[in-house]
Amino acid sequence: MVNFATGLRLVLTPAVLALVLAGIDTWAALLFVVAAVTDYLDGYLARRWRVVSPAGSFLDTTADKILVTGALLGLLTVGRASAWAVLLIVARELALMGLRGSAALGGVLVTASQLGRLKTAVQFLAILLAILDVDLPLGPLPLYQWAIWVAVALTLGSAAQYLRRWPLEAGAAGERR
Repeated sequence: MVNFATGLRLVLTPAVLALVLAGIDTWAALLFVVAAVTDYLDGYLARRWRVVSPAGSFLDTTADKILVTGALLGLLTVGRASAWAVLLIVARELALMGLRGSAALGGVLVTASQLGRLKTAVQFLAILLAILDVDLPLGPLPLYQWAIWVAVALTLGSAAQYLRRWPLEAGAAGERR
């Protein structure tokens, strides 16, 4: 079931992207919610069944990053996400995916921090609001754009936290080789 949830996120990502690009927002949002829920289900089941591994953790977070990137690229294309916001989020995700992959190769499980979990939840919420085009005006920006920029701030804060942790975890990976 855990591998199924990760795989489902990977399969749903192109569908979400296609629906966003086609302007079929309700279905895009519905599939995005299903994909996002599989992330939480995946983590819950892995912990409950005690099947947490460096490889599984890496695949789970990779599926999350692909989902976020695919949805953001669609939103960028239809004008609902800033190129800067997308660049900052995707660059962080790629950089940390590389670090986590390196640690996983060394047999080290890099666990998500509370800030990392919050970042993912806010990214998912911001993307959902943007897919649904929730443009309730709040000052100079609509609600969904504020949510995206909050997600960017949390994304960068989480990256800084991981980078502070990295030397310790990289050292542990070197000791296990």
